Amino acid sequence: MTDEVTYSAADGIAEITLARGPVNALSVDFLEAILDGFRRAAADDAVRAVILRSALPRRFSAGLDLDILMGKSGLEVRRFLERLYVGLADVQYGMGKTTIAAVNGAARGGGMTLAISCDVILAAEGGSFGYPEIELGLIPAIHFAHLPRIVGRHRAFDLLFTGRRFEAAEAAAMGLVSRVVPDDALDGAARALAAEFAAKPPVAMRLGRAAFMRANDLDYRRSVANAVEDFCNLATTDEAQEGLAAFIEKREPSWRR
Repeated sequence: MTDEVTYSAADGIAEITLARGPVNALSVDFLEAILDGFRRAAADDAVRAVILRSALPRRFSAGLDLDILMGKSGLEVRRFLERLYVGLADVQYGMGKTTIAAVNGAARGGGMTLAISCDVILAAEGGSFGYPEIELGLIPAIHFAHLPRIVGRHRAFDLLFTGRRFEAAEAAAMGLVSRVVPDDALDGAARALAAEFAAKPPVAMRLGRAAFMRANDLDYRRSVANAVEDFCNLATTDEAQEGLAAFIEKREPSWRR
């Protein structure tokens, strides 16, 4: 692992901790280290549940490092998206054990992808969520595949195309978050839930989770490749590059009408 992603395991619970200041933005190496953490947990028969958490106060993950997108070719963008979309979906699908996202603060864009890939999301009361890609001339393509199934078509459209921030309580009310707990109780709640899962019959949990994934995610996995295409097609357009530049330069974008 790295200084930005640490891994620990004890009592049947693995913890993958994100610590890439200032906001856990997803670079290629950072994402690969996260995937390595999941693979390590999947290969360890002693691990029965996995927690994905952040060591940064009030920051889970702000999404993609914009350097991945600024001025890059479609091929370069595709290589990253294949890790984030295809790689993450594959590693989660084959985990064989429960994964829990402990969202302690802001989760945006690619940070939403990390969280929602897990089986369960616990959120601190101060946690917040959002899909701001549309403000940059991009789309959160992978979330088109699964968010409507979780929160409903019309509510999903609202969230995805306004790009608005929403708090943990609203996320829980719409079924996006499993539980909301006080800020200072999040880690303890995640570990208690992980311990509860880890105490269940291991074969039943492994085979039951696989059956659950087959029943619920088969169509979703077929949509992943399309999501890569949709994002990459847009990320290299002049409009997206203008949106990214405007965000970095802290100005209003100039959209063509």
